[in-house]
Amino acid sequence: MGDTSQRRFGREHVAPKHPPFLPQPGVSKHRELRFNPTPPGQIERARRLLEMLEGFTVAAGANPHSLLIAYDVTHYTFQGVERALQDQGFHLDNSLYMKFLRALVYFCESTQLRNLRQPERLIKNSHQVYVQAWEQHRHGDHDDTPPELREYK
Repeated sequence: MGDTSQRRFGREHVAPKHPPFLPQPGVSKHRELRFNPTPPGQIERARRLLEMLEGFTVAAGANPHSLLIAYDVTHYTFQGVERALQDQGFHLDNSLYMKFLRALVYFCESTQLRNLRQPERLIKNSHQVYVQAWEQHRHGDHDDTPPELREYK
C-alpha cells in the first residue's frame, strides 16, 4: 500500500497509523486478525491466502498468533474476512474480549457502509421543510382575518 497511513518495519511487520480496534476515520481500515494457537501453521496459510486479495495488505502482527491487515471498507469488511477464513477452516481467537471487539468493529463498519450508501442531503434547503411545517401549523402569529378586511394604519 503506497499511502502514508502505515509505516514499514523491515519486510515482516507493518505498524498501522491507527490502533487496530479504535475508531478510524475514512474508508481505509487497519485491523488485527487474531488466531487460536492451534492448529499450528494456520497463520502463514491465512497470510498467503489474504495476500492474493486485490487491494489488501497483510503483515505479521506484534503477537505471534496475529496478522495485521489493511483494506478499503467499501471493498472488504472485517466480518467478511473473518467469515471467509472460518469457512476455510481457520480457527480465530474466541476469547470474550475478542468477541466484544469483533462485535464493535462489525457494527462500526456496517454503520459506515450504510451511511456511505445514503444519498447526500441538500443542506442549503433543509430549513425549508421546517418553514413549510411552521406555516401549516396554527400558532399565535397567525391572523385568520382576510387581508382585505384588516385595518392598516
